[in-house]
Amino acid sequence: MVPRRARIDRLVAWSPVILLGCLAALTYWLDAQVQTSARRADGSSRHDPDLYIERFSAVSFDADGRVRQMLAATRAEHFPDDGSVNLVLPSLELTDPGKPRLTVTAEAGTVSGDRETVTLRGNVRAIRDAAAATSRDRGPTGPATFNTELLQVIPKRGLAQTDRLVTIEEPRGIIQGVGMVLDNNARTLKLKSAVRGTLQPNSLPK
Repeated sequence: MVPRRARIDRLVAWSPVILLGCLAALTYWLDAQVQTSARRADGSSRHDPDLYIERFSAVSFDADGRVRQMLAATRAEHFPDDGSVNLVLPSLELTDPGKPRLTVTAEAGTVSGDRETVTLRGNVRAIRDAAAATSRDRGPTGPATFNTELLQVIPKRGLAQTDRLVTIEEPRGIIQGVGMVLDNNARTLKLKSAVRGTLQPNSLPK
């Protein structure tokens, strides 16, 4: 057996190391607490807004100074964790030259952090203006109104899409379907499933 005196001497010899280890652990714990408090204070680690704008309005122009997009809302909130912007009562208008004007309103919306996608939610109503014929093979496109509960718009691509039920009203009649892809640039519309309704051919204005 190790004499008691030897054990005491060994413990005394190791005591500075033990003390330093305890101090290091305490420093690490305190630093972690400070970092956590800082993250909580600025909201960067949570989905909390860091600023808001009342009566928000933004306009995008093309190289020739013509208006391409207009986005407005009664309130806009920016979230620093992902760069997204939440909108209250948003209104989005796409006015690309040579394309049918598309206007969308909703109860709420979100602009993605990369500013590429606008997602609109709640009583979404989209109105696409009529468009004149552009070639011998493509006749005029009549005005149309789209009603749904969720619509994702990609302005740069002229796309509007949803996986929800959508009701479409146009001069030829009314049609419904679940899931839709509207390509405003190509002037095409695709309904994915459960399509039903009544359309009268050759009823577009000449």
